[in-house]
Amino acid sequence: MHKLSLICITFTLLLAACGEKKSSPAAAVVTTDKSDTTSTKTVLFFGDSLTAGYGLDDQSQAFPAVVQNKIDAANLHYKVMNAGVSGETSAGGKAHIGWILKRKVDVFVLELGANDGLRGIPVTETINNLQAIIDSVKAKYPKAKLVMLGMQVPPNMGSVYAYSFKAVFPELAAKNKMALVPFLLKGVGGVPSLNQKDGIHPTTEGAKIVGDNVWQVLQDVLLSKN
Repeated sequence: MHKLSLICITFTLLLAACGEKKSSPAAAVVTTDKSDTTSTKTVLFFGDSLTAGYGLDDQSQAFPAVVQNKIDAANLHYKVMNAGVSGETSAGGKAHIGWILKRKVDVFVLELGANDGLRGIPVTETINNLQAIIDSVKAKYPKAKLVMLGMQVPPNMGSVYAYSFKAVFPELAAKNKMALVPFLLKGVGGVPSLNQKDGIHPTTEGAKIVGDNVWQVLQDVLLSKN
């Protein structure tokens, strides 16, 4: 099958997945490193089913856990917290962020918006919701470092919409001085062997590549003294 057709089918299927029952925010927050010393800082991943590790055996296989392994290998004193909720939209994230920020955050990684795009939600709404989330983090933890994970929608959503949606993430990252991962699913999206049977969510091997994509940017953030 032509790769473009596969991507279109994949993202069409995701529309159905967006309606799956969400786990509660309380259940969604998982610490992947059991260490909890005062010298250890927190990296919070706030996202949807991609962050949550939907379809994997457990969250130890999700890409935030892959990142934790890389943090440990680099001997950096950070623990990853996974606040991924399957089916989450930017509006849902905006509603939940206050509860999530009850936990101390040193590095905030934002992975939301894909479900907005696949539902055709106006880009302006996604921008406003994501900005509200970012503003909440800044207000509660002004010294926290911020990272944006970029997403894209397929051409069957319309070329104008797809272009506008793709631009949301670099524009918000630049506006808010956030580190940017241009496309979270680089090297994974549209590759059957790296996705589960639904053609949507990464397999364990796919999650490793996604974790690598994030680590290429995040490692510099963690090593920065600014």
